[in-house]
Amino acid sequence: MSSMSGDTDLVEGRGNAPASVPNVTFTRLELNRILNLYGRMVADGEWRDYAIDFLKDRAVFSIFRRASEVPIYRVEKDPRLARKQGAYSVIAASGQILRRGHELDRVLLAIDRKLELV
Repeated sequence: MSSMSGDTDLVEGRGNAPASVPNVTFTRLELNRILNLYGRMVADGEWRDYAIDFLKDRAVFSIFRRASEVPIYRVEKDPRLARKQGAYSVIAASGQILRRGHELDRVLLAIDRKLELV
């Protein structure tokens, strides 16, 4: 006989169905802005791969230089911080928060390198 240790994850009155907790996601406009930046950096040869994770407490867009490495940047949306420091943040591979704020466009400026006239 096996014992169920995850009984606390069950919703009462639904039998053995697990509780459904909605995951945090990027909106279509947010994802469009991130993917536009990603596309430009791929065209420049700087980035090669990405991953998107929709977790219970935050959404994460990870950017890789090569698929076998750790992400060089992570763009995170954490709604719990929306009233404090801002829901959006850009985090480097070392874990250092490069920029945090309420507006995604302003936060992405930390990794968005515009073309410069030389």
